Amino acid sequence: MQSLLSPAAIMVAILVIYFLSSIKILREYERGVIFRLGRVLPKPKGPGIILVFAPVDRMVRISLRIDTLEVPAQDVVTHDNVTVKVNAVVFFRVIDARLAVLEVANFLYATSQLAQTTLRSILGEAELDELLSQRDRLNLRLQSIIDRQTEAWGVKVVLVEVKQVDLAEQMIRAIARQAEAERERRAKIIHAEGEYSAAEKLSLAAEVLQHQPAAIQLRYLQTLVEIGTEKNTTIVFPLPVDIVSSMARVLELAAKGDGQRKIAA
Repeated sequence: MQSLLSPAAIMVAILVIYFLSSIKILREYERGVIFRLGRVLPKPKGPGIILVFAPVDRMVRISLRIDTLEVPAQDVVTHDNVTVKVNAVVFFRVIDARLAVLEVANFLYATSQLAQTTLRSILGEAELDELLSQRDRLNLRLQSIIDRQTEAWGVKVVLVEVKQVDLAEQMIRAIARQAEAERERRAKIIHAEGEYSAAEKLSLAAEVLQHQPAAIQLRYLQTLVEIGTEKNTTIVFPLPVDIVSSMARVLELAAKGDGQRKIAA
């Protein structure tokens, strides 16, 4: 019994327990930044099994997966003096675990604060129409600026998306009125273009009919055929305008002749 509790056996048991506690397992997406006596090792450890000998070594786990950061709603005054509330989503990942530990105290909090300030400053330079219709271009600009600032922290900003834009109620009504006026303007332009095209075609048709008098008679007959297909009892027979004008001239000449004969009598 005394042999089992000898100092050598106790020491061996302590060493075995210490060795087992020094074994750390890092997942495929994790890296371990090791500080040995306060100095960081040149390269992060992992993935797989590594040894961390406490208290000489201290390990900081860093995940290399893409993380999502939601930027809270920010009050933004656009370039055309419209106040809106805008929130966004930032997708980023750590590409250098060593820089993410050494260069910034908390890279997640720092990235969040940087995204908020950048969102207010960049969207403040844009007008409301750009914010609503050119969101892709603003997203690319936000992603470029934030990524350039976080590069020194070992953080890569993959994507920035403006999530929601909240407008005041009176601004929503003003935009609705503007859209309605724009639709009316387009409708009037389309109607005017249709009238212009119809006038051009009618002018060409008049020139053809003027050179081919027989075409007028064919057109009359075609009109009668179209009227007859509706099975109505009323028949409208078109009377050429030149016949009416000729009859009017004849009646006028006849009236003048009667007047002259009465004067002579």
